[in-house]
Amino acid sequence: MESVCASTSRPTLHLLCGKIAAGKSTLAHQLAQHTGAVIVSEDAWLAHLFAEEMHDVADYLRCAGKLRNAMTPHLIALLQRGVSVVLDFPANTVNQRQWMKAVIHSAGAEHQLHYLDVPDDVCKTRLHARNASGQHDFAATDAQFALISSYFVAPQSEEGFNVVTHSELSR
Repeated sequence: MESVCASTSRPTLHLLCGKIAAGKSTLAHQLAQHTGAVIVSEDAWLAHLFAEEMHDVADYLRCAGKLRNAMTPHLIALLQRGVSVVLDFPANTVNQRQWMKAVIHSAGAEHQLHYLDVPDDVCKTRLHARNASGQHDFAATDAQFALISSYFVAPQSEEGFNVVTHSELSR
């Protein structure tokens, strides 16, 4: 059997933090193209598995929790086998980021937390355009944007993430 040389660098888990329509999925695709990482998209999986069950934020939270539980061992396995991943799941609350931190530690992976610091008015303009196009898996209303954004917590240094900030001015 031939010997296969393993990469000397550890795989990276790219995380995305930003409000609805901040550009997380767009950045996810750019990161995957640039790094060769695999994208795992919460919206795509939720749409395929739970679209008929999701009618409000409580439904989203329930279904997203099921998806996280199912994906955790898969994400760890990918990273442990040397595959870098762009995790297109929101890293928008401390609890969400704690789950992601557990994946990083379990896999022994590197990470980058990409924080999209985009003003609400820009996000809402993008959201309206996205909803009008009909090309996104989910359409959020202004009320849902406000409710979900009320739980948003920007990453803090004491959380211990390698944060890369993307502001509207740098995009």
